[in-house]
Amino acid sequence: MNKNRRLLLSSAAALAGTTLLARPGLAAPGPALSADERALHALNRLGYGPRPADAAAIAEQGAEKWLERFLTEQLEPRRLAQPAALTERLAGLEVLKLSQGELLGRYREATRAAREARREQAKGEAPSMDALNAVREQVRPLVQQAATARLARALQSPAQLEEVLAEFWFNHFNVFAGKNAVGVLIADYEQHAIRPHVLGRFRDMLGATARHPAMLIYLDNAQSVAAGTARPGAERRSGLNENYARELMELHTLGVDGGYTQRDVTELARMLTGWGVDQRQGAGDAFEFNARRHDNGGKTWLGQPVAGAGMSEGVRALDVLAAHPATARHLARKFAQAFVADEPPAPLVDKLADNFRATGGDLREFTRTLIRADEFWSRSAWQAKFKTPYQYLLSSMRALDLPLANPQPLQQALVQAGQPLYGAVTPDGYKNTAAAWRNPEALTQRVQLATTLGQRSGVTPDRLGTTLGASVSAPTRRTLATEPAGQQVALLLASPDFMKR
Repeated sequence: MNKNRRLLLSSAAALAGTTLLARPGLAAPGPALSADERALHALNRLGYGPRPADAAAIAEQGAEKWLERFLTEQLEPRRLAQPAALTERLAGLEVLKLSQGELLGRYREATRAAREARREQAKGEAPSMDALNAVREQVRPLVQQAATARLARALQSPAQLEEVLAEFWFNHFNVFAGKNAVGVLIADYEQHAIRPHVLGRFRDMLGATARHPAMLIYLDNAQSVAAGTARPGAERRSGLNENYARELMELHTLGVDGGYTQRDVTELARMLTGWGVDQRQGAGDAFEFNARRHDNGGKTWLGQPVAGAGMSEGVRALDVLAAHPATARHLARKFAQAFVADEPPAPLVDKLADNFRATGGDLREFTRTLIRADEFWSRSAWQAKFKTPYQYLLSSMRALDLPLANPQPLQQALVQAGQPLYGAVTPDGYKNTAAAWRNPEALTQRVQLATTLGQRSGVTPDRLGTTLGASVSAPTRRTLATEPAGQQVALLLASPDFMKR
């Protein structure tokens, strides 16, 4: 590390003091947020932070008028025209055009080549490099294109609320790109199972994820069959797999304290047997229900008898779970935690849960309830959340007004920060609390990233300070003024103020 970088790290640590390592929580109550603070709060919580153009629009229109229009448009994202550059970029991504069957076909071709390479090795023959690299060449570019689409939308789309909701709900229904064929399906999963429903109905999203081959493969329901039934292509008899049934209740709906038992997990797994993946080459929608693999016996689930009825058993289960009071409570707390505070105010959780039940899980109204809540706009909530690496990267890029020229270095930065896109291995996804991301190592890494981005942007400290506005405190501005001008942009991005949202 060169001398300038060491000095910058030392200055950033001094600027941060102990605030980055302090125990997270809501700030003490204080005066109401000013109009400018409310506008910035909306950009930071309902989007990925301000761009220079946002700061200019707020100054020109007035914060109150700008905010009223922003909130209205964000809840109706179809009213917002997408930039031509974004539309063109998305149109050039092959992964967004392929059907589920075509994507699975790519994966099968790659795995066949890899198996052939292993057979050659077993015989003592040297396999070709093409065969050895088959999976990587077929799968990795599709995952990278999915990540490019996500980053491009988050940086450029004016529908910022839609983007943060896509992140939240994908994480809620997490699938891991590194498992089997999930990687080739990840873009389709986000595009068709998550995005269309973020302001729709929860039940529709729940059903779309339940039927998507990425989820069925990730949580092994594609392998789950009635006890003693042979799976197609299996060399031996196989049986029930409870992974998806367990996470469907524990993570996706009722919550860990939702009142179900281990027997309920087993019975739900039986109800979902036969829900799998159509492996035929070229199939469009790859979901299939195979009645021969379904356990059609009677069951007792959540205290109620369930007669054998084929696929409709699973459909009924999704209906029950989506409407359950425990689901409303679980989702309300998780939503409030993501958008307000690590320890969300109980009255806000109550409001959200009540709205979810009253509207039948209408997520537009659920989100509207959050935005209308006094708790969301309170002084306590102002900068109460610590940015994840993903949020930090995007907000830095937007504040510096940097284009998405080459997505791969950004993806690598997220890998180094411990939050690779589509890389959460476990079904609970990435944590959104400060405890998961706030540590000295993270500070050092963010300073290094801030230095790189700041030098690339050529943005002056004054311009960045104008963009960030009231989110930069007076003490931070005074401290920065004592530092060399060439270091101020990086230090501002590494400050405690900017690391919060």
